[in-house]
Amino acid sequence: MPQHKSAAKRVRQNAKARVRNRVHRSRMRTMVKRVLRMDDLAEASEAFRTVQSYLDRLATKGVIHRNKAANYKRQLQRRIAVLAST
Repeated sequence: MPQHKSAAKRVRQNAKARVRNRVHRSRMRTMVKRVLRMDDLAEASEAFRTVQSYLDRLATKGVIHRNKAANYKRQLQRRIAVLAST
């Protein structure tokens, strides 16, 4: 239980941020899975651009670490390279 007004406010702000971040992380994971499951190169490339932008945005806002965003992007790039080679 917070003892000061500022600590109580922090608790409220953290609760809101936690919910907001959970929504963004869930959406991000869904987008990544969708790209990984695609079989069409053109469709996957288009979706990758969207996911890449979203990952960069989340990393900038601090929802995920920038290296985690880079790892996700690299994983997706490898998947698109496999589609391109087949």
